[in-house]
Amino acid sequence: MHETRTPEVSSTAAGAPRRQAQGAAPEVTARQVSHPAALAGLQRTVGNAAVTRWVQRQEDLGAREEARRNAADPTLHGEWGDFRVTMAQAGFPDGVTNDAWQLILGGIAEQGQLNDEAMATYAGCQDRRDHRASNTWYQDLVKLIGNYLKIDTPTLALWSGGREVSDYALAKGHTPLEATPFGGVVDKLTLTSDWMLKTPMWNVLSKAFVNRARGPVHIFLRTYNPDSVLISQEVPQLRVVMALNPEVRLIWHPVYAAADGTLREVTKRLELTSDSTYPTRDACVRVLDDYLRLIHDPANAHSQKAHLEMSARLAANGNPQEH
Repeated sequence: MHETRTPEVSSTAAGAPRRQAQGAAPEVTARQVSHPAALAGLQRTVGNAAVTRWVQRQEDLGAREEARRNAADPTLHGEWGDFRVTMAQAGFPDGVTNDAWQLILGGIAEQGQLNDEAMATYAGCQDRRDHRASNTWYQDLVKLIGNYLKIDTPTLALWSGGREVSDYALAKGHTPLEATPFGGVVDKLTLTSDWMLKTPMWNVLSKAFVNRARGPVHIFLRTYNPDSVLISQEVPQLRVVMALNPEVRLIWHPVYAAADGTLREVTKRLELTSDSTYPTRDACVRVLDDYLRLIHDPANAHSQKAHLEMSARLAANGNPQEH
């Protein structure tokens, strides 16, 4: 298995005292909430938000400490048995399984420090994402299992807007990352309660995945967020691939969840159909936004989140919706 490297912990992550900024919410100490009965009084004193932040911070620190223990002995992790079985079912050799598990858990243990450094050092979202993705454990994982990101269908699928969109793309005959041999194994696992420790692993895997594109790539868009991994990382990487291989092109699908939860695609006439494609991102986003803005039924809970995100984005761009 991979040599264990015990990640260092920044002083902030270790709980070093910090000076409270003027006007900031009061800091909550361990002594103040050492007994559950103290929570009610503390909430009245410093507010629910301060207590919630403290509890979340303790959960984060607990997840990081658990990650260190698991990295030191990967077989202690509760999902080791499930990982070993599903990897064998997917056709992975035992040696690859053992090394991959060590790399995953080592990466989770190191990720907390990288996340802290990203927040402390960089102001831009992409710079922070790049630093979080510099985890060498995750990069070594991609080198180890890269060939197991292959697809059985002719086309790759990328998506945004909820896991059901991935399932929708797969049902239409395209392969998302979660349906590759390795992606399918990891997708079934929890790994850690702190999603910020494992999300960079998926980002590293997704970059390696899109590098394997050899033909059309179908992109299913239920929501549009310019800062999402899809738009800020996967699509730019695909354009690099497209410059080297003219067979690679992007096919965009605007996806809307109907009142019964069924995913449909939006036509230029703002009608829902089983398949509606566009050659550019802007054309796809324009149709999707128009449907959410003009046709969406507020009573449709399945598309409420997409509608709210679209409305917030338009408002932030100085184009508030008319009422």
